This record gives sequence, structure tokens and C-alpha cells, in this order.
Amino acid sequence: MNPTRVTVAFDETTAKMLDKICDETKLSQSEIMRRAIKSYSQNRHLEDPITAKRVQMYMDLLMKGEHVILDIDHWISFLRLIDLFPEKEKFWEEHREVARGHAEQLRNTIGNCEDLLLRLETCNFFRLTKNGPKDFTLVLLSEHSKDFVRIFLEEYFLALGIRAEIKQNFTKLRVTFK
Repeated sequence: MNPTRVTVAFDETTAKMLDKICDETKLSQSEIMRRAIKSYSQNRHLEDPITAKRVQMYMDLLMKGEHVILDIDHWISFLRLIDLFPEKEKFWEEHREVARGHAEQLRNTIGNCEDLLLRLETCNFFRLTKNGPKDFTLVLLSEHSKDFVRIFLEEYFLALGIRAEIKQNFTKLRVTFK
């Protein structure tokens, strides 16, 4: 297959960046451009501000080494085992402590309540629907995750002095901020 020839004009800064990348990688300008176009094609949706924010959250969560990726089936299995655990109240108290610790740690990072819910949605604890400025529905992945998410939010909000009402259904939580 014959390659398609393309002529591209760069400003001086971009040309220097391309030269530096070629020197560092020992790849040709053509190969760098092919990879750049492929990468852009695969990631152009990141220009959407909401998607870009979510990707940044993933990077923050994973790159610091404080979070893990866990298959949803494993997650639900762990949650179901809690009910069978003889010391399940100890687990829930430790969970409350973790939530309070998160509140303290994220006090200056999370801008508002909606940002916290978006962060937790990024962790795949639920799908978030905004019903109004201070009213949200959290669609849970499983009924088994309801207590986990509810207790986390209650403790987090309490630790930060945030007044919120949380109502629960089978696989949904409704959060209204006061």
C-alpha cells in the first residue's frame, strides 16, 4: 500500500517539540505524527469538559496508589459476605472511620457536594442523576451496595457539617442537600 503524503506547517515551538520527541524516542517524524493522530482520534472525546474531568479524576485516584480497580462481581461478592461476617458491625464502624478520614483528607480538594458525588460516580459506586440544583438520584449497581454508599455519604457529610437528607429505595438513593 502506498503511503499518503501530507505536508504540514508547524510554528517554531511545535517543530522543536516534534524534534525533541523524535530524538527521545528514536522514531521518525512520520511515525510520531501517525501515533499522534491515532491518539487524538481515540481520545478526542476528552475535549468534552465532563469527560475530561472524569478522566482527570481516574488519573488522580489511580496514580496515587490509594485506589484499585476491582471487577464489579468481586465487589458485590465482598459486599454480600459482609452480611455473613460474624463481626459485621466492626466492618461498618471501620467503614464509618474511613468515610470520616476521606472527609478530612478531601476537605480542601472537593469543591462542593456535587463534586463529591461526581467523584464517587467515577469510582463506579453508582450512576448519578441530577434532579435539581441540590437534589440527586444515585442509581446503585446492586442492592448490596446501598448500605455501603449510604453510610459513607452520611459520615462524610456529618464530618463536614453538610446537611443532607438521604432516602433509599431498593437500588437507588435520593440525596437532597439542605
